[in-house]
Amino acid sequence: MADEAKAKGNAAFSAGRFEEAARHFTDAIALAPGNHVLYSNRSAALASLHRYSDALADAQKTVELKPDWAKGYSRLGAAHLGLGDAASAVAAYEKGLVLEPSNDGLKAGLEDAKKAAAAPPRRGPSGPDGIGQMFQGPELWSKIASDPTTRAYLSEPDFMQMLREVQRNPSSIGMYLSDPRMMQVLSLMLNVKIQRPEASESSQSTPPPPPQQQHQTPPPETKAREVEPEPEPEPMDLTDEKERKERKAAAQKEKELGNAAYKKKDFETAIQHYTKALELDDEDISYLTNRAAVYIEMGKYDECIKDCDKAVERGRELRADFKMISRALTRKGTALVKLAKTSKDFDIAIETFQKALTEHRNPDTLKKLNEAERAKKELEQQEYYDPKLADQEREKGNEFFKEQKYPEAIKHYTEALRRNPKDPRVYSNRAACYTKLGAMPEGLKDAEKCLELDPTFTKGYTRKGAIQFFMKEYDKAMETYQAGLKHDPNNQELLDGVRRCVEQINKANRGEISQDELQERQNKAMQDPEIQNILTDPIMRQVLIDFQENPRAAQEHLKNPGVMQKIQKLVSAGIVQMR
Repeated sequence: MADEAKAKGNAAFSAGRFEEAARHFTDAIALAPGNHVLYSNRSAALASLHRYSDALADAQKTVELKPDWAKGYSRLGAAHLGLGDAASAVAAYEKGLVLEPSNDGLKAGLEDAKKAAAAPPRRGPSGPDGIGQMFQGPELWSKIASDPTTRAYLSEPDFMQMLREVQRNPSSIGMYLSDPRMMQVLSLMLNVKIQRPEASESSQSTPPPPPQQQHQTPPPETKAREVEPEPEPEPMDLTDEKERKERKAAAQKEKELGNAAYKKKDFETAIQHYTKALELDDEDISYLTNRAAVYIEMGKYDECIKDCDKAVERGRELRADFKMISRALTRKGTALVKLAKTSKDFDIAIETFQKALTEHRNPDTLKKLNEAERAKKELEQQEYYDPKLADQEREKGNEFFKEQKYPEAIKHYTEALRRNPKDPRVYSNRAACYTKLGAMPEGLKDAEKCLELDPTFTKGYTRKGAIQFFMKEYDKAMETYQAGLKHDPNNQELLDGVRRCVEQINKANRGEISQDELQERQNKAMQDPEIQNILTDPIMRQVLIDFQENPRAAQEHLKNPGVMQKIQKLVSAGIVQMR
């Protein structure tokens, strides 16, 4: 449910509905209060609403929950900067860069914070600086992207350059107001409709000035309008736009050809098509991620990693969909797993998958992360495997066992199993230690593992049977001892174990045990699934009724080996008493 609320918040944020996004993130936090990503996301939404104090509180919580996560410090820096505390913003961005030195977002934030710290006090809300301030908030990009009249500007490099310059130096806004695109964005930010001079002149008929004013010197502004030629870039702009669209269409065709070649496993041809697509259009990172996928198939993992890094870097610049960034990081992680030779090599792959999941929680990425963590653990065990050292640790454990220092013995047996997890003797020895300490469930688990590794290991049966006997599960203990006797019919420990079990079962049948002990045995037996199945079997229920009400019919039932075996099971468990 928390993931669902988070997804709704992400969708609302991407659409520029920041109030709604903040509400969804709040719902998600209520369900998962320890998830640092949720506080980070809500901080971004609140900053977009200029609620910088609230954004700062969420950013601080993010860092508190996950102090080694670079993005948290990016949120912290943005909130401080929004509150006008440039020095604290610088400190936050620098902390983030210590964790992730190559993070472009942190670098850009630090540069802005340093400029803000070094800049003299601004003149206030009026003048060029005041207008330029409108371009400082994080909501600028979402507003431009969500408005159909301005969305296309984000794909025009010269316009993006102008916006970045205004963000760096608000007073430079005056240099770009002659550009109709900048005026359109300014109109969007002010939420008013600004008419350009040429539009005004063409859309309304101004009556001619009175005769007495015709020979007067026009004001400087009017004169400037008359002298200033009307901009005529439309034909060139249209040509450029047409050419850009043609290049994008051609790039898409190359991509489709690359996809077809990839499906045919013609990887060299696929690489050529994706490379051509990149040459035609460098604003779509899918060409890089697709080529990276081909490099994985070809075993060129270093080339794949390079493409993925380029895709992430370029995607940040273009503010690409977070799913695309996640895809690039996932493919990089896949390549890093392929290159891993030691358990430590998996660390960077695991970290990369985790970063991908912070961008988009994709099930495939999560599966790859889990597989990488398992592979790392298995490789760690292989690297740690050393039978000689395992034998030394086992011998140390044996010495401590003889001295009745059972906790110390368990410590050495455990280390022996880390060095060689396939030695049944060590499981048997540790089971004996657990038995001495009264830790019966742990001992039983070790005894069962011992027999799983070597079903012929007689000592394992005596360990398991003894534990079951101490737990007063006499019927199970007898089954264990009998199973051991199949491998070693003359083993005295196993024979003695069977004898002790029979004595206890007969005591119960003769009524020689207390009512409390009988009740305890019956309660344990009722938890056994096999006993439950017997008691719920309609045929066995009728057999038990016959034993009470029709002895002659009961004798006929005992001739059936299957029924007899089940009756014996109930007798051994103390459920049925034969007198």
